[in-house]
Amino acid sequence: MLIWFVVLYLMVSVGIGLYAATRVHNARDFAVAGRSLPLPVVTATVFATWFGAEAVFGVSAQFVTEGLGGVVADPFGASMCLIIAGIFYSTKLYKLNLMTVGDYYRLRYNRTVEVITSLCIIVSYLGWVAAQIKAMGLIFFMVTDGAVSQETGMVLGALIVLTYTTFGGMFSVAILDFVQMAVSMGGLLYIAYVISGLTGGVAPVIDHASAAGKLDFFPPADPWLWITFLGAWLTMMLGSVPQQDVFQRITSAKSAKVAIGGSVLGASIYFCFCFVPMFIAYSATLIDPGTFNALIEEDSQRVLPTLVMQHTPLIAQILFFGAVLSAIMSCSSATLLAPSVTFAENIVKGFYPRMGDRQLLFVMRSAIVGFTSIVLVVALNSEAGIFEMVENAYKVTLAGAFVPLFFGAFWKRATTQGALAAIIGGLGSWLLVEILVGEASAVPAQLIGLLVSATGMIAGSLLPQWVGHRLPHEPDHAALHHHAAAGTHHAATGHAPPQR
Repeated sequence: MLIWFVVLYLMVSVGIGLYAATRVHNARDFAVAGRSLPLPVVTATVFATWFGAEAVFGVSAQFVTEGLGGVVADPFGASMCLIIAGIFYSTKLYKLNLMTVGDYYRLRYNRTVEVITSLCIIVSYLGWVAAQIKAMGLIFFMVTDGAVSQETGMVLGALIVLTYTTFGGMFSVAILDFVQMAVSMGGLLYIAYVISGLTGGVAPVIDHASAAGKLDFFPPADPWLWITFLGAWLTMMLGSVPQQDVFQRITSAKSAKVAIGGSVLGASIYFCFCFVPMFIAYSATLIDPGTFNALIEEDSQRVLPTLVMQHTPLIAQILFFGAVLSAIMSCSSATLLAPSVTFAENIVKGFYPRMGDRQLLFVMRSAIVGFTSIVLVVALNSEAGIFEMVENAYKVTLAGAFVPLFFGAFWKRATTQGALAAIIGGLGSWLLVEILVGEASAVPAQLIGLLVSATGMIAGSLLPQWVGHRLPHEPDHAALHHHAAAGTHHAATGHAPPQR
């Protein structure tokens, strides 16, 4: 019965996604849902940004093994990122009426900066989406009691998400996020209620976790431990801001006011709700210490689903796997869409500037198919855990894309030369430390990359400008104001401004 429920749920989800595809008429509808989403849908889709495999399996497993200090990146850094991104995009970029983050790099700097940062953004999604696909493989394996291998489950999961995302784009993502947010929250709250009955309530679990030191958030008074702690926090909090999926979820709102409201609400709900799977997973150590302490040592990601399968009734299992599938599908669909849209708009379109809207839409859909294939290969061959795959995903954007984005918006003297120095310096220093020193580095490699990137931006912008003689001149702020005016005209008339 559990298997048939999962099959039925997946079929309904695909049906809803395909129905949403009927609203896609052009590339802008596909990429940002025509900038028409109301507050409840924006809130749901912002919440779903990270409430997937990472929040359900990764964060809960990390908390069980390392406590609150181990989850500083997510949900603490992740929820702060959504608030920062919401305020930034709604006040600085929403009025520009852009389709991707890469479009901003082109307008503020030039084509070269656009291409390099877009490639950074695209590469960063490999680990993130692979983590979602890996989690879907785990679900199929657990539900079928091993009849479907994790590898086969990954392939099935990838095909299901690929189907409705390819046809419906952001409309499918947004509508399914709204439906799946309700399912995932309701299902996990019910599981928490059932599990609390087995532990004697919530208080015994909290007391046990506190006695075990799992609620200690800040590290000891050691400067190097604090640097590592802050590095993990900043990687997720700042490195995720330049991400296309975050950008498109926020800028799909029908107004800037809705964008900022939905971001803050979605981030707040996400932060609070992440503690539910943490509570459920940690309860296992009270319910059956022998079994689950051994499982924590073997594979902590299986603690949560094993607890549900062995210690809850069938209806709870149905609700749990429905909730988890909802969360993972919501998260993975948008993170498949984001790099594909970026590739089509910021890489391919630049080489074919006369490409029509229908051709661009075709390239976006083709890119989703190609990216899904690559991600599937990564997921099938990766031995890293879900939490580790996600945490590593945003190191590249922290080192290479964050500084040009924020300095470009807040510092008028930022130039193309400064942006290139920031990108090359940040990525180069991060890779050198990562390759030559690795985990032995006292300062996290991505934090070194961020500092070098900021230094490169300041120095490159203030020193005599040589880049302008070899590359197209960077547009001044008048170009951005002109584009913003065109975006305002689009909002009033419904006619999109030319992108190039």
